[in-house]
Amino acid sequence: MNRRQFLSIAGAFAGCAGSGREAFAIAHSGSGSSVRVLVLVDLDGGNDGLNTVIPFADPRYRELRPNLAISNDQALTLDERTALHPSLSPLMSAWRANDLAIVQGVGYGAPNRSHYRSRQIWDTASHADEYRADGWLDRVSVVTEVKTFEAAGDAIARGSSYEVNVIRLSLHGFDTHENQARRHAACLAQLAEGLASLRASLIASGAWNRTLVMTRSEFGRAARENAAGGTDHGAAAAHFVMGGRVRGGLFGTPPRLDRLDAEGGLPVGIDFRRLYATVLDACWQSGSESILGARFEPLPILRV
Repeated sequence: MNRRQFLSIAGAFAGCAGSGREAFAIAHSGSGSSVRVLVLVDLDGGNDGLNTVIPFADPRYRELRPNLAISNDQALTLDERTALHPSLSPLMSAWRANDLAIVQGVGYGAPNRSHYRSRQIWDTASHADEYRADGWLDRVSVVTEVKTFEAAGDAIARGSSYEVNVIRLSLHGFDTHENQARRHAACLAQLAEGLASLRASLIASGAWNRTLVMTRSEFGRAARENAAGGTDHGAAAAHFVMGGRVRGGLFGTPPRLDRLDAEGGLPVGIDFRRLYATVLDACWQSGSESILGARFEPLPILRV
C-alpha cells in the first residue's frame, strides 16, 4: 500500500465515522465493551524501531550507526533520553494530548528472522516453536483487511453488524536493507500523516474514545548499520498504541545497546502477547488467557 492509498483509506475510515447514522454506529454504541473499533496497522518488512524511537542519550547509538543515526537537532525530544524520528512530527499532537502510548522492547523469545515465519507467530500469537493455523483475532472476531478507498468505506459501513469492528491496514516498505535513511523517513511520514488524519477526524466525530489503534511489525532491525546504508533483520522494537482511552507515555523496556543478541538485535523486554492481552481486555472484556493460550499481563496503557 503506497502513501496515497493509506491516506485515502485513513480519510475514508475517519469520514465514515461521522457521515451517517448507520455508518460507524458501533463506535458510538453504549452497550458492551468501551472500545468498539480496533485498527491494526502492520508495518510490513520489519520496522527499524531504533530510528523510530531513538535513545539519543546513549553514546552507543551513534557508534553503531555513524551514518544512519538521527541527529539531535532533528529528533523530536520526548524526554531526557528518548526522541522520535522527525518524520513522525504529525504524531506529536497526540503525544502532547497523552493519547499516544509508546511501548518499547516488544517482541518474543528466540526471535525468528524470517519474514514469513515471524509474521505467522505474530498472527497466531504462538510461541516461536509452536505452529498454529488459526489467527488470534479469528478466535474472537471478524477481521477486515482494507486495501482500497471503497473497501474502507464499505468496511466501516458494515461495522454496526459486529460487536467490535476490526480494521487491518498494511504499510509496505519497511524492509530497509539498503538506503534506509530516505526510505524509512518516507515510510514513517506515511504512517504519521495517516494516523494523525485519522485521529483528528475521529475526535471531531466523537468516536475517538471508542477507537484503539495499534501498530505491529514482524520484527525490529539490527542495531548496527550495514555496509549498504541499511539495517538487517533484528528482534525487539517499539510499537504505538493510540486512542481516546489510551494513557499516553513511554512504557516497556528502553533499548539496551550493551545487551544485543548474537545477531545484533535488541533484547526483548515485553512479550508481544501482552499487547494482545491489553487489546482483548479493552475490546471484548473477556479472558484473554483462553484466546492466547496462556496468561499475559495487560499493559497499563488504558484509562479506566
